[in-house]
Amino acid sequence: MLKNLSLMGYRISSSKCLTICLGLTFLMGCFIATLPIPPPEIQNLQIAKTHDKKKLAIIVPFRDRFEELLEFVPHMYRFLQRQDIPFDIFVIQQKDSNRFNRASLINVGFIYTKKKYDYIAMHDVDLLPMNDNLKYKYPEFGPIHISSPQTHPKYHYETFIGGILLVSRDQFELVKGMSNNYWGWGLEDDEFYVRLKDAGLKVYRPENITTGTEDTFKHIHDKTYRKRDMRKCFNQREVTRRRDRVSSVHDVAYNIHNTHSVAIDNLPITVVNVELLCNKTVTPWCQCPEPPKTRHRRIDSSRLKSQIGAYGDWLPQDAQHFSYNGQPPP
Repeated sequence: MLKNLSLMGYRISSSKCLTICLGLTFLMGCFIATLPIPPPEIQNLQIAKTHDKKKLAIIVPFRDRFEELLEFVPHMYRFLQRQDIPFDIFVIQQKDSNRFNRASLINVGFIYTKKKYDYIAMHDVDLLPMNDNLKYKYPEFGPIHISSPQTHPKYHYETFIGGILLVSRDQFELVKGMSNNYWGWGLEDDEFYVRLKDAGLKVYRPENITTGTEDTFKHIHDKTYRKRDMRKCFNQREVTRRRDRVSSVHDVAYNIHNTHSVAIDNLPITVVNVELLCNKTVTPWCQCPEPPKTRHRRIDSSRLKSQIGAYGDWLPQDAQHFSYNGQPPP
């Protein structure tokens, strides 16, 4: 056993060496103790806060509503950014000769977004929320009907769930999405309400809203120029007033022609051009004779016209107010 050590020509006893080492260790520990160390609970809280945020996909069923979309996109960006909600807007545009099918477009939008988003807002393009107490939060306990009968500018019956409805991915899959039988205007949301009820899902509505039917939402639908397709043909009236236990999100028939990244006032959205396919044996009313004539207003704003690129796949000549981010897919 060594009793003495040689260090740089000096002989030091092992006991003195041990004392020196212990002293250095103590001093080093004191120095480390003075360094600032963030509290671990704050770090954990920040990580949890980031991971807890749910991503919202706003699904907008769409056809020929360019004036409304111009107002909708900037408004929704301002409204939802105040709520600090991660979201993206998806305009699901119907590109075929069939009658408008809002429910099938929502089914397509859900399929398109479900892998990356935790919940969807089934959102009419002509209904703008004006009250900041309308929270687009994750519908953890059940679907949240933002545009409740107590505050919607037009519809006030108790089972109404149209306009704006928040549904989680699991809830939408639980009820198998929406029926594909509703060509033309109306009743698809009433059928969806029955699906929610049959699945035991409670629909929640905003509480403590002090505004009313005149000032909770801005309804930008112009019935003079945008007449609703309320025709009924074949046996449509009979079939669409019953609960549909056959069609669902799993059998919606469609083709996606292409998608575009579009900016309105430099605010990005995604446009998905969809062809809905109709089984005329099952729903012959997807086309009715003598479609209603629609008057289209021209857009006069030179500022908006200057924003558009040259891609006219889904835009009429008088809707020169969109800009594209890069080339659209072939």
